[in-house]
Amino acid sequence: MASIAAVKNVLRDRTAALCLAGVLVSGFGTSAMWLTAGIWVKSLTGSDSLAALTVCAMWAPVLAGPALGALADRMPGKPLLIRVNLALAGVLALLLLVDAAYRVPLLFAVLVLYGIGGVLLDAAESSLVARTVDARLLGDFNGLRMTANEGMKLLAPLAGAGLFARFGGEVVVALDAVTFVLAALVLTRLRVRESAPAATTWRRGDLAAGARVLRGSPVLRPLVLAAAVTMLLAGLNGAAIYAVVDDGLGHSPAYTGVLYAAQGAGSVAVGLLAGPLLRRLPERVFAAGGIALFAAGAGARALPYDAVALAASAAIGAGLPCVLVAATTAVQRETPAGVLGRTAATAGALMTAPNAVALAFGAGLVAVADVRVALALVAVGGLLTAARLVTGRRGRLTGTPTGPVPSSPDA
Repeated sequence: MASIAAVKNVLRDRTAALCLAGVLVSGFGTSAMWLTAGIWVKSLTGSDSLAALTVCAMWAPVLAGPALGALADRMPGKPLLIRVNLALAGVLALLLLVDAAYRVPLLFAVLVLYGIGGVLLDAAESSLVARTVDARLLGDFNGLRMTANEGMKLLAPLAGAGLFARFGGEVVVALDAVTFVLAALVLTRLRVRESAPAATTWRRGDLAAGARVLRGSPVLRPLVLAAAVTMLLAGLNGAAIYAVVDDGLGHSPAYTGVLYAAQGAGSVAVGLLAGPLLRRLPERVFAAGGIALFAAGAGARALPYDAVALAASAAIGAGLPCVLVAATTAVQRETPAGVLGRTAATAGALMTAPNAVALAFGAGLVAVADVRVALALVAVGGLLTAARLVTGRRGRLTGTPTGPVPSSPDA
């Protein structure tokens, strides 16, 4: 009942409801395109390596998070959200206009621009929501946003793969472009009053302002650090999944999809509960509980039983989002408005980049070591991270920004 009440509370807030609708609409196309891009490259080139690089192309712009967040801080949120959605629709349309011989290099260029747009959208939305939505609803909003994203990941990739098999990649591209246009139309209905940012010139040190906020906050620093470590461990866990399915469970690689579905279901469930739980538990406790649940699930994957593997995947899916939702909510509550875009983008980069690094490292580790070793490392690392989070020095959430916007070194 608490989760139903949380959904109703968020949906009554016009800004929160419209932002969620935009995420839901564009998220369907994004999730479909995420899988289809790799399949498309594989079908055009026959290369597994190039197909795998499509994910890296979409993730690479996360490393430019501070710069992109600075851009979000320099523009009102609503116009930026609308323009980026329309720009992404136009970028995708380019794939429909080129000859097949140039499609692969253009696809990689489009995926990089896609990733840039995603970072900008996240930073602008975080800033807009923090300024306009009741602070008591931020945990509910972030939880429901996670539910929307994970729900689309359960449905859209299958739809995208089916459309690709039946009609080809062009149809999936067109669908994704349409979802961005629809998201832009939804966001035009936002009724927000935004003043233009005060700063009009770039100064040395502006790009690092978000990092200074995170480093200087006793609330944000441990949460973002714990999220970064957890996503590093999640990358190792993800790299081990095919070995778990093959060596541990004795199934074909297709069974991986079943485990991912169970993981997605866990994420959807915890997204609905995140807001009510964050009102009852300190952010650190909520995040640490999720990390411990993820660690337990990863460790349980070493057992060669289907039922255990499914339960472990659901536990991983439920545990992983907790620290991300807690950190994102804390960033929105604790960061001064003038630097929120940079802080949100910097936190996003710190929390997601380790996952990509660990996927590559984990692939090498699984190749030379027993998969149970990798899973044991993940489990122990997760439990230690959770313990450190709840026993370390505590900062208190104020519910309002703490301190002035950090000044640049030469101000």
